[in-house]
Amino acid sequence: MTSFRESGVRQPFLRAPAAVIGLIVVLLGAHAVRIFGFPPSGTRWFFQYGFVPARYSHAYLDSHGLNPGNVLERALPFLTYMFLHANWTHVVINCVWLLAFGPIVARRLGTLRFLVFFLLCGIAGAALHLALNWGSDAPVIGASAAVSGLMAAGFRMLPEPAPDQPIAPIVSPRILIWSALWTAVNAIAGLTGLGTGGQVELVAWQAHLGGYAAGLLLAGPFDFLARSRASASMPT
Repeated sequence: MTSFRESGVRQPFLRAPAAVIGLIVVLLGAHAVRIFGFPPSGTRWFFQYGFVPARYSHAYLDSHGLNPGNVLERALPFLTYMFLHANWTHVVINCVWLLAFGPIVARRLGTLRFLVFFLLCGIAGAALHLALNWGSDAPVIGASAAVSGLMAAGFRMLPEPAPDQPIAPIVSPRILIWSALWTAVNAIAGLTGLGTGGQVELVAWQAHLGGYAAGLLLAGPFDFLARSRASASMPT
């Protein structure tokens, strides 16, 4: 019998980097705390720590007599919305996709760059959603935008190149085809209302596209930094 170690084949799902496992634990833990620790007021967190575009519209705030809060209170939702989920299905699906695409990105970039990359993709997703939904009072929650960014980076990094080799360019046929498909799927979701609607947008398709675009664009610079750091640390 040949073991995984003897075969020399990497098993991403079985050997996910600690950064990926840790991030999954944080997402699941944050949801558990909201559900079990604050059950009466859990959904109010969606409006306080979820991403609500109306929070940044002076016209909306003035017409409703609302206080926008200080700079920190308005900046935090760009991060905190990623760690809020509507239910266990929502968070588990995001964790499964994170487990699918996170390992290759984490191995390629390293722990710190991987985590920064994840957060930046989530921020980019929120920013695009804000630009296209100015004044909306429906909260956006979930790590889907950040995971979409990891997916974009993962496709540029597959199949895994040698450590000193660059990743696939954005204009390569494989990346262009997948990007077109992902854009179409999200556009259909937006036009039909699939996965969106109500007071809480479980799947904000514009945020997905924002995170995905950020992942495509940032993968190159982040990979360059990772390769430069690896080259500098190699003995001469």
